[in-house]
Amino acid sequence: MSQYIQRQTSLRNQLLTSGYEGMLVFGYENIRYLCGFSGHAATLLISHEQCLLITDYRYFERAQKEAEQAEVVLRHRDTESLGQCLSRLSGQLKVLAFDAAHIDVGQWQQISKELSGRVLTPILGLVEQLRQVKTAHEITRIRQAAQIADQALADTLPLIKEGVSERDLALELDYRMQKLGSEGVSFDTILLFGARSALPHGNPSKQTLQHGDLILIDFGAVVDGYRSDMTRTYVYGTPSTRQRAMFDTVQTAQQAALARARAGLDCQVLNEAAHAVLLDSDFAQYAGEGLGHGLGLFLHEQPFIKSGVNYHLEQGNVITIEPGIYIPGYGGVRLEEDIAITEAGYELLTHSPQHFEL
Repeated sequence: MSQYIQRQTSLRNQLLTSGYEGMLVFGYENIRYLCGFSGHAATLLISHEQCLLITDYRYFERAQKEAEQAEVVLRHRDTESLGQCLSRLSGQLKVLAFDAAHIDVGQWQQISKELSGRVLTPILGLVEQLRQVKTAHEITRIRQAAQIADQALADTLPLIKEGVSERDLALELDYRMQKLGSEGVSFDTILLFGARSALPHGNPSKQTLQHGDLILIDFGAVVDGYRSDMTRTYVYGTPSTRQRAMFDTVQTAQQAALARARAGLDCQVLNEAAHAVLLDSDFAQYAGEGLGHGLGLFLHEQPFIKSGVNYHLEQGNVITIEPGIYIPGYGGVRLEEDIAITEAGYELLTHSPQHFEL
């Protein structure tokens, strides 16, 4: 049985259990997961009897080549709105769920007017829940993306020198990932020097590297839509006592979490293992919230590793472990690894050394 048949069958079973006759899927990553189409300008209508991928002339031929276990429908945008198309294709379906997180209010107001007479229920996270546990094929793709990122970083580190700008170094790293086969970048690369390294998600700027600066690099590659996500922190020169203490604390926190990672463990327990180290340090007030997140076609997907999440890890989850310390006006340290959960522990997918001094 193909992976797409299995995925669509799982979704249909969920819909049947919840009393829905079908679902409108708007999220591009969710559509890719369910049928393999990697483009945009698409909507998936899945019911118990059929799976229809609706797109326009820009993506029609591509959809015919990529989509599996789905009938591709060409919508002529000048003569038929998406709502009219969905009304025509949904036929006798009267009770539909829709992918509420991936459509804006204005679009939905227009579509819902043209789907009058049907019960339309917004749902969140249904397909995302199916995506939590990865197949061996999916883990292979994330592993390949992580390998590209590892090599790109190794190729970029020799370019680090006093006077280089954050932006120029980030562009070099992005270029090397794509030369090695990455489909673009997993997300906008975060590459920050000095006090700016305390910005957990700052954008690279024209700021230049000075001796003694902290360097935070958070980046990832993409293979067949699957993403990696790795962070390394360095110091340019000899670290100060405070910088070394920050790095050692974060590294110890990460190792404490990794030592507990295995199938069956509560996400909150994993989070607490790392935060116990951070909160017992001199940097407790600067510890970042949460420990990590799921990884796959989305950069941040279920499960999330933080307090309040009632989820026990399963074999096949791919997650990040990324404790951090962020001191405003001084700098930050984050270390991030990608791991695949196994019954006995985990497989480490990212392998760049965690050396501190450059």
